[in-house]
Amino acid sequence: MSAMKTSFTRLALAAGLGAAVAAGGVVAASAEEPKMGGVLRIVVGSKIPSYDGHRESTFGMIHPIRPFYSLLIRINPENPQSTTDFICDLCEGDIPAPTNEGKTYTFKIRQGVKFHDGTPLTAHDIVATYNKIVFPPEGVLSSRVSFFAAIEKVSAPDDFTVQFDLKHASPGFIPLIATPFNFVYAKKDLEREDGMSWHQKNINGTGAFTFVEHQPGAFVKGKRYEGYHHEGKPYLDGYVAISAPKMSVRLQAIRGGRADIEFRAFPPKSRDDLVKALGDGITVQESAWNCTFGYAANQNRPLFQDKRVRQALTLGLDRWGASKYLSKIAIVKTVGGLAFPSDPVATDEETLKTYYGYWPDVEKSRAKARELLKAAGAEGASFKIWNRAVDQPYKVVGTWMLDQWRQIGLNVEQEVLPSGPWYAGLRDPNGFDVAIAPSCQSVVNPIVDAGAWLSQDRAKNNRGYYTDRQLDEWYDAMNRESDPAKQKEIYRKFEKRVLHDEAHFGQILWWHKINPHRSFVKGWKIAPSHYLNQSLDQVWLDLPDEERKQRTMDELGG
Repeated sequence: MSAMKTSFTRLALAAGLGAAVAAGGVVAASAEEPKMGGVLRIVVGSKIPSYDGHRESTFGMIHPIRPFYSLLIRINPENPQSTTDFICDLCEGDIPAPTNEGKTYTFKIRQGVKFHDGTPLTAHDIVATYNKIVFPPEGVLSSRVSFFAAIEKVSAPDDFTVQFDLKHASPGFIPLIATPFNFVYAKKDLEREDGMSWHQKNINGTGAFTFVEHQPGAFVKGKRYEGYHHEGKPYLDGYVAISAPKMSVRLQAIRGGRADIEFRAFPPKSRDDLVKALGDGITVQESAWNCTFGYAANQNRPLFQDKRVRQALTLGLDRWGASKYLSKIAIVKTVGGLAFPSDPVATDEETLKTYYGYWPDVEKSRAKARELLKAAGAEGASFKIWNRAVDQPYKVVGTWMLDQWRQIGLNVEQEVLPSGPWYAGLRDPNGFDVAIAPSCQSVVNPIVDAGAWLSQDRAKNNRGYYTDRQLDEWYDAMNRESDPAKQKEIYRKFEKRVLHDEAHFGQILWWHKINPHRSFVKGWKIAPSHYLNQSLDQVWLDLPDEERKQRTMDELGG
């Protein structure tokens, strides 16, 4: 590939989460002057379950809908690889330092911001938003509610001040507030008769773009919001997010000029095909990805209530072999535990190799799996994998899992469903046997993100439907602990219980993010998450004036 003419850019997450290298050396930061106008064409590989960011957890919603909304704070779009560089969005000034021994955070809110329907934004809108996220009423789904357990109260001392009072100091608080699903909603919308569900089908934000049209299964369109609170932005006249569940369609759309970028990822071969076909016309950004790929056995099923069966499942998978093989054809790569592999809290390889399913000797591992299945009376057991109808990496890795488990004598089938029914099944305690259950997070924050594996009454995204009070206790302890060494010590016990002792969850590989895009797309920088840096307010098109104008005419009519 190095011999090809290409603006190939590789962003590698090393220990510092930000080293940028390229085929020819270090990548220099662009000093080009952004051009105003034009419409960005995105392809999105999944459908939209609903518009509600508090409820959903899929890129299929965040990519087309995030540009309509603002956050209280966000990762700096100019430095999205950072785990500590946060800037105000709807607040003003610097990110506040805590007071009251680390238990109180006070934000000053920008004045003059308006929702797209003309309603002025105040602190009361942000308080109402976070009350829905952190303290959802009975029957209202807040997908990340367990992550916010440290928050005791959200209040507005005045119209332009928001105060968060915590039960205890929490080093992970600021990254949590920057979660890109924390769309800020208008208080008046939340107080409608159907206010807690209104945002599932309606859009009213303060983001860089206003809603134009959504044709389900086809596209979402947005146009520049002239009243946007970040001066001089956005640069684009608008964007169109084209629905294309099939990867081959997305690939051809970029290759043929019908689309400019996909914000999720392509597998290695697709990257290479685009580079070969388009040369300097394609730019590729790559990054480690804050996404586990794993599965959960539903412990409401009698078969999986026996931990020996769950342990056999993880023992049956050759992770080290998968890393070598699957990384060539899928967007997965790194063997790791529950924490992002380059994070300081992550488990070292030698410790990992002591866990079930991580033994280097795969035959020894499978022999142990058969032994456990026999002891549990589960030899030849049958079940189905509940999987998502998205090729990368769901169907690719799911098919590999079938073969792996058949080698320990299990009879396994795969049920593949579109995103909507798949998510609905995950939320149904009796909806599946074993579910593909990735834990994809945004800002790298593994101590807090471990909330995905808490007991089912605390974690609404617990796909194993188990209760484990020991995990709950350790989670609370490590989120209160300010000493990094002691945090890591507790995390190690937490992780070993999840993956080995109880085998509540089977982590397989960490994802690897590859984003080829047309080289005229400027201003967008890859993050270690496909949820981050999707406001589009910093993106611009390096195209001739007439071509940018024509795009606007074609997509928005003027």
